[in-house]
Amino acid sequence: MNQIKPIVGITMGDGAGVGPEIILKSLGDPEIYDLCRPVVIGDSKILNRAKAFVHSDLKVETIQEEQIADLPYSFGTVYCLDLNLLSEDLPIGQVSAEAGHAAFEYLAKAIDLANKKAIDAICTAPLNKEALHKGGHKYPGHTEILADLTGTDEFSMMLSAPKLKVIHVTTHVGIIDAVKMINPERVYRVIRLAHDTLVKSGIENPKIAVCGINPHAGENGLFGYGEEEEKVVPAVNKAQGEGINVVGPLPADTLFFRTVRGDFDIVVAMYHDQGHGPVKVLGLDAGVNITVGLPIIRTSVDHGTAFDIAGKGIVEEKSMTEAIRQAVELAPKRK
Repeated sequence: MNQIKPIVGITMGDGAGVGPEIILKSLGDPEIYDLCRPVVIGDSKILNRAKAFVHSDLKVETIQEEQIADLPYSFGTVYCLDLNLLSEDLPIGQVSAEAGHAAFEYLAKAIDLANKKAIDAICTAPLNKEALHKGGHKYPGHTEILADLTGTDEFSMMLSAPKLKVIHVTTHVGIIDAVKMINPERVYRVIRLAHDTLVKSGIENPKIAVCGINPHAGENGLFGYGEEEEKVVPAVNKAQGEGINVVGPLPADTLFFRTVRGDFDIVVAMYHDQGHGPVKVLGLDAGVNITVGLPIIRTSVDHGTAFDIAGKGIVEEKSMTEAIRQAVELAPKRK
């Protein structure tokens, strides 16, 4: 039975930033329409304004929510669910409460659509945290909005580059604090999140590899103070006991090479630089940030609003294009 192409809702992000430009540039690639049915959740007038910046010939067509499932989705037309929240003369490259509030509303609408199964995945263009706060929404960013509006307590960051996916046990903390925070239950939860996310994406029995904390994964106590045996091994054993295809702890210095080679589907990294470094080397301009643990699929570009170059048409769209591709890969499969 043939699979139906997923519907990907692309939120416009902060309309004063580069979001409209990277969306138009990405949807200027016919291959995107071979993969999915993209619909932009934003403001048509701002997309039309951005066409001049990026010299786009695409037609922007305003649609209603009830039309989403029945549109032809052919290359050349960008469908926009127009929330009509921004003024036509919104200043480009400036922080504004108007754009911050609109960015929140685009995401809230996308979450609502995903919850109702009207779309299969969300792909977000960048928002600006200062503008978001000025607009009356006191969240650190996209992830916290998504967690709040979906009632999610357990979630994690997954980074994806071509041939490599990495999920983190800890992220934005110092290395000493990271080691303190790592414990068997935390490692187990991240292994489970990795497994469940990839199974939902269509990988029946994902191969998961877990990094050690110390060089050479401790090498039987030669390095460190037994952190692997204390903090990682019990989590791996628990997951294996539940039938999860996971191994570790393994030395990080060879594990990422092995994963890129195809030995594993995803790596569980213990701390920020252990996981971020390899992803950035492999895909600095094509990296994608994926929030896992949510009841819906959400991917995002791995950069900000870039106010300094907004409106100039020079922003690279590779991260947005890859984020759309990852949304398609992770989206529940319809038949």
